Amino acid sequence: MAQRGIVYLVGAGPGDPGLMTRRSLELIASADAILYDRLIPANALEGAREDCELRYVGKAPGNVAMSQERINELLVELGSSGKQVVRLKGGDPFVFGRGGEEAAALHEAGVPFEVVPGVTAGVAAPAYAGIPVTNRGAAAAVAFVTGHEAPGKQQSDIDWTGLAGFPGTLVFYMGVKNLPLIADALIAAGRDPGEPAAVVRHGTLPDQRTVTAPLADIAERVAEAGLTAPAITVVGPAVGLRDTLAWLERRPLHGKRVAVTRARAQASGLAAKLHELGADVVETPAIRIEPRPIEGEILAAVDVLAGRERPPADAAAATRTGDSGYALVCFTSTNGVRLFLSALATRGLDALALAAPAIAAIGPGTAAELARQGVHADVVPERSVAEALVEALVDTPVEGRRVLVARGGGGRDVLPEALRGRGAEVDVIGLYDTVVEPLSQEQREALANVDYVTFTSASSVRNLLTSLGASAPDAGFASHIDGEAASDAPDGAPAALGHARLASIGPITSETARELGLTVDVEAKNHDVDGLVEALVADAIERAGAADRP
Repeated sequence: MAQRGIVYLVGAGPGDPGLMTRRSLELIASADAILYDRLIPANALEGAREDCELRYVGKAPGNVAMSQERINELLVELGSSGKQVVRLKGGDPFVFGRGGEEAAALHEAGVPFEVVPGVTAGVAAPAYAGIPVTNRGAAAAVAFVTGHEAPGKQQSDIDWTGLAGFPGTLVFYMGVKNLPLIADALIAAGRDPGEPAAVVRHGTLPDQRTVTAPLADIAERVAEAGLTAPAITVVGPAVGLRDTLAWLERRPLHGKRVAVTRARAQASGLAAKLHELGADVVETPAIRIEPRPIEGEILAAVDVLAGRERPPADAAAATRTGDSGYALVCFTSTNGVRLFLSALATRGLDALALAAPAIAAIGPGTAAELARQGVHADVVPERSVAEALVEALVDTPVEGRRVLVARGGGGRDVLPEALRGRGAEVDVIGLYDTVVEPLSQEQREALANVDYVTFTSASSVRNLLTSLGASAPDAGFASHIDGEAASDAPDGAPAALGHARLASIGPITSETARELGLTVDVEAKNHDVDGLVEALVADAIERAGAADRP
């Protein structure tokens, strides 16, 4: 039996990816074909299947990718061929989205369709600007109006006299270009020229901007501020509540663009924290984590823990280590924790295999990852550097005992050498390598226009400069990734970071940056992601305060 085709008219919301509905994400993930508009949220298509047919059909002023008639025809063609089709539209498909026209074309052709509403910009953008479109005592009703129609045309579909007397909030879509005409038409029809008005550009996004003024002056104020489409215009007494209710622009990183250079698999946590604080996050992963095959020294260490290979030890050591063979296991990164637990799983083991030895983590972030994996860290220094872990282990007996250090390839030898100096038999295993992640031209351009660049490891500094300095990493510089060489950064690489302030997670990362010719402006006191975010926020607040001082 042939597959039954269907078209889903899906609203993607006003721009903030967090406002996409669960249903919209489910349909994107299962679609055979997606026809998408210009104003869908960033990364909205990330969940689409690799074999999904993606077609851009957006419309911009003076640049129409596909006519509405052709879009209607294409929806009918794809739906009739048995495909599951998503027509992905910004906002809500039935609020100035021409979804009604598309649904009518599908109905006429006998193609099944469903409508999935989305959060409309006319409600969301004012809400993010602190303007409720209805509010007891200020607005008992709201009217959504197209601003794309010129008020002076001969046969206007808009009742300007009715709108002028409307007892509530007026919300105009797509009206920035016609704002002078809209304001004049309302005032001419009897609307109070002193009534509060606002224009919200890029509503719900990190670079949202809002201009408020009396209706008579709003067009002039918007022009002075340089606000352009896409924007929502709001007119009515409820706009006056913005001074009390505005919240988005008050977040400490609002208006700041922050580059995250962490490996792609790890970037989401840091990016989410920055986004919640108002930052426009630019993901420019400088490194990629490549796990090493689970063989050789990795399997040997797992077998020691599994009791398949018992090292020689004196009676005291045997009493301490039990069946594990190791008296102490040290983890120097969250990646190391995850990959070592994966290695244990290949032998049918889990976190219980780490119950006997003492467990040391290089810092709070690594300890937190151990906890998520069901492992308690016995030793955790406050500073996430090898020297601090060496100090924290001073009371842990290691002489004559076997110790495992699980880390990334090419790591610093401070910890294993210190343990050997105390008489320990140290096994060091490299679970992964960090390699250069090439940057696209778009990412390079974005880096030149950010306010902050964050570095969470020495390798992220080295690899980013490698990517910026040459299309292919220089062999001498690339060797510095493994800590084996001290080379200058490629010519011009620091300049490619523009005027951004550089934020480092800790002293080792900062030292590497300085060795490579960079100036570190912000360094975390607590050497984990939370500490980095805290330091960045403090710097942004301090600089904002300095800018406000005479």
